[in-house]
Amino acid sequence: MTDRVASAFEAQRDRLRAVAHRVLGSHADAEDAVQEAWLRLSRQDAASIENLDGWLTTVVGRISLDVLRARRARPEGAYEEIVVAADDDPAADPSANAELADSVGLALLVVLETLGPSERLAFVLHDLFAVPFEEIGRILGKSTAAAKMLASRARRKVQPPPVPPSGRGQREVVQAFLTAARDGDFESLLRVLDPEVRLTVDTPDGVVVVLGATNVAAGARFGAAAGGRTVLVGGLPGVVAWRADGTPLSVVAFTVVDGRITGIAAVADPVKLASMALPEPPR
Repeated sequence: MTDRVASAFEAQRDRLRAVAHRVLGSHADAEDAVQEAWLRLSRQDAASIENLDGWLTTVVGRISLDVLRARRARPEGAYEEIVVAADDDPAADPSANAELADSVGLALLVVLETLGPSERLAFVLHDLFAVPFEEIGRILGKSTAAAKMLASRARRKVQPPPVPPSGRGQREVVQAFLTAARDGDFESLLRVLDPEVRLTVDTPDGVVVVLGATNVAAGARFGAAAGGRTVLVGGLPGVVAWRADGTPLSVVAFTVVDGRITGIAAVADPVKLASMALPEPPR
């Protein structure tokens, strides 16, 4: 391999890592995908590659697709990098955590878990990195029209809410919600929920999505969470609840915009909870 090709790869490394990380939600898996792409390039006749950037994107995309398909046997890996810290912990401060700005938030991760591997890849590559559908089709082994359809189908499922920085006012809104849920105060719940709020819960049986303030308030079962420990989940106000035996029951993250909760993302799958680094339960 020539120095020119090696330099060209290094110039693309950060972009390739970002693509893989957004597709996979894991820094470790993204690094592995980029390293595998480097190994494949080292075995390739570089002179035969007309568009090195496109070739590398295709290779990283196919490697990431294989990882997504294999992850069905290791679903807990999706959440192992979500930063969960007590809100009095310096690690809870987004400005104190360099990786947090590049993290995939819990709300988006939970929704991405509802997508099939091909949908997820098509959505991330096109909507987040503007990769042309023709190129996405080649990665997936499908037509351009099929790639467009996959991304469109994914887009209907994925509506990531805005993620403002956490603050005291947002935590007060979340606490008001938890108190109202614990007390069964339906009217108070409606006052703190945005009319278009979206609740996504990753359960052992799959992801459950509930839309709208009335539906979320009617089905709110956050009594255990109200007695849990307040945390920041990927920089968002949240709460961790535990069972009586000390095993985690749920991790919940709230998105608050203009004084109302617009998104609630929760993980209640014991297998996935076990992979997350959580604070100790209160004694």
